[in-house]
Amino acid sequence: MSNKNNASVWLHHLHEEIDAAYLYRVLAGLINDETKKEIYLELSVIEDKHVTVWKELLLKDNIRIKNLNPTLQAKILAWSSRKFGSWILSGALMKEEATEVKSYLGLYKTSGDGPTKNAALRLAKDSAEHANKLMDIKGTTNEPWHRSESGGLLRNIVYGFNDGLTANFGLIAGVIGASVAPHIILITGISGMIADSLSMGSSGYLAAVSEKEVYDHEREMEKEEILLMPELETEELALIYESKGMAKDEAASRAKETMKDPEQTLEEKVREELGISRQNLSPIKEGWITGTATAVGALIPVFPFFFCNGSTAIWSSFIISMTSHFGVGAARSFFTGRGIFRSGFDMFIVGFGIAAIGYFIGQWISKMF
Repeated sequence: MSNKNNASVWLHHLHEEIDAAYLYRVLAGLINDETKKEIYLELSVIEDKHVTVWKELLLKDNIRIKNLNPTLQAKILAWSSRKFGSWILSGALMKEEATEVKSYLGLYKTSGDGPTKNAALRLAKDSAEHANKLMDIKGTTNEPWHRSESGGLLRNIVYGFNDGLTANFGLIAGVIGASVAPHIILITGISGMIADSLSMGSSGYLAAVSEKEVYDHEREMEKEEILLMPELETEELALIYESKGMAKDEAASRAKETMKDPEQTLEEKVREELGISRQNLSPIKEGWITGTATAVGALIPVFPFFFCNGSTAIWSSFIISMTSHFGVGAARSFFTGRGIFRSGFDMFIVGFGIAAIGYFIGQWISKMF
């Protein structure tokens, strides 16, 4: 890596550490709990040491340091936390430590032998330990530098159905507002159904591909952490066992025994700590299910126009679609945790609003042209 590249990367990390030290001190000032306050102040001191590491590397390469003050972004974050509560800052710092773990592990892999590689590994370990302390305070056990998204078959069906219903209902309302012939409404509805189902189907396919890539990436990352930070990973594995009711000494002993088999350790960490697993659905099947659910939802507002004309078809479409909006909203409550009636009513209002907007836009366009 050239000095020029070193400068941009190292200065970026320097300012990240300056911001972190500053924000930990701000957070300590906002907390009444003396134990937590002490932890945050200790973390700020360690971040100051990280600042020193980067300053030494920069000075050794004769790279000029122009500014050692916190960034504007950090100052805005501190102001927001003072104004609205410390939870803003604690969440942001956990996210920042998580980002640093990934960033430093990436720097470790791409750096040749030398001070940069050694510093990156050391700082990755420190950032992981900081994140773990923040996790202890917040009462969570999932490492924040790992991400996973899990859709699920039922969720894909509900959301695909919802998208098809809402989008095509708005489209049909628009052409009704334009006062077009009944067969134009039917053609438009069928075309919208096909287009939306293909769009959502392809999105479902790509989402499944992305989820597989996330799984593979997180698994590979966890594998590297076991290799590079075995002491920390042993402690975390022991905590997982302890959280499941195992005695502390027994948990520590089992963790040490498990760590002797890297493959078994990897499987346990991925399953228990990250909470992710390979999805059984293939991307093609995922896309097919999402697309089909979207098509069924999109068919509902157009269905009456196969059998009726005029106001009978329009009012039938409206009643069936609004009832379906309430139903799909109620179904979504199982994923969002909201009340069934409230979730259904919110979706009812959304559907009504989209139909009204579509209708008046169609009416306006028809008068213009």
